[in-house]
Formats: sequence, structure tokens, C-alpha cells
Amino acid sequence: MELAKPLAAGVAEKPSALTSLRLQRKLTIEEAAKKAALWPEQIEWLETGRLYRFPGNETAVLALLRYATALGVDHREARALSGMPVEPPKRRPVARWIAAGAATAVILAVTLALTIDLGGSGRGASAKSRAATLPPPWKVSVDVLNGSGDINYTRRVATRVGSYGYRIQHVTKANRFDYPETTVYYEPGGATLADRLATQIGCGTPKPLPGGKNPRRLVVIVGPAHATC
Repeated sequence: MELAKPLAAGVAEKPSALTSLRLQRKLTIEEAAKKAALWPEQIEWLETGRLYRFPGNETAVLALLRYATALGVDHREARALSGMPVEPPKRRPVARWIAAGAATAVILAVTLALTIDLGGSGRGASAKSRAATLPPPWKVSVDVLNGSGDINYTRRVATRVGSYGYRIQHVTKANRFDYPETTVYYEPGGATLADRLATQIGCGTPKPLPGGKNPRRLVVIVGPAHATC
């Protein structure tokens, strides 16, 4: 009987394309997750191809899109990763570079003039205060409540909220099932956060909760599917 040949030594598994891109940019999983507004475990799911771990196909696609955008993957890099031919960048004549530089100088000059004018009129400070940076979505907790009796639609809305990086705390029923539309509720101090979430999921005007002390807690009461979102 012919002896069986010894098994060849296992070849070390190569990192995925997404992992290679992240390492090229010298990012840890936690740093990449922060840039993409995703959880670290979601980054691991994407890099290892475990898209089935996401609640749905749309959620996985949105997460992958956000991750690629956060890594700054451009058209040429995407073609190279997918095995498609990549044409060398076209050389631009010197005249075009000069024109581009002149245009940039004009834009900077106009911007500087406007800044000085706004600063002198006293309106610059108020504009800056209105543009205050909001905390990232993963620092905001959201309760999603079934306000129409349709738990499946409520879960879909919760998945959509979670796809933007928010921390979903509870998905449960509301105190009643006759809410006419989906509404984002906020505790004192959380109006701007509620505005952002309402804009992201395409729901109606946010409303304040009667109490509470946590401005980083939002409540989404989901109405019927035909009425909103």
C-alpha cells in the first residue's frame, strides 16, 4: 500500500483587502471604527467577510460604504482592489496647474475678506456657536418603541437607526399602539441630537420628553409604515 504523503505546511492566511487598507493607513480597529461611526466588532465583521452578522443586507451595505468612505478609498484604489485595470493618471499641462493655483488664491482671498467682514460686524462668534460639534452617534443611546403594533417594522427602523452608529438600548412596545407617525423624542438639552437623527432617518419634527436628565438619550416611537420613514 502506498504511504500517504505528509500534509503540506499550512499557508498563513492573507489579510483581507479591507484589513490591508486599514493597515496601510496605520489605523487600529478602534480608530477605524471611530472614523466610520461603527462598532469595532462591525469593523471585524466587514474585514472578515461576515456580512451575515449584520441585521440585514441594507445595513451591511451601508456599513461597508461608510467604512470605505472613512478609509478614503478612491476610484483608482477600488479598481485595483477588485482586479480591474487601472490607467495611469493623466499628466496635466503646466498651464492648468497655474490656472488652478490662481483660482485657489482668488478663493482664499475672498474667504479671508468675508471672514474679516463677519468678524468686524460681530456675527462671526454667533455663527461659530451655532456650528458647535455634536457628539458622535455612538455616544448617543436610543430606545426604539413600537407605537403602531407592527413589531417587524419597528425592528427595521431600529436597524436603520443602528446603521448610523447609535447605541440601541431597547426595542420594545410603547405605552399604546395608536401613534400616527414616527417621532423622535429628546430629554432636556438633546434637541440638536434629535434633529440630526430625525434628518438621518427622514422622520418628522422632534418633540421634547416631559422629563429626564440625559441629553444624550433619544426615544424613537415608531408609527405605521405607511405614514413615515
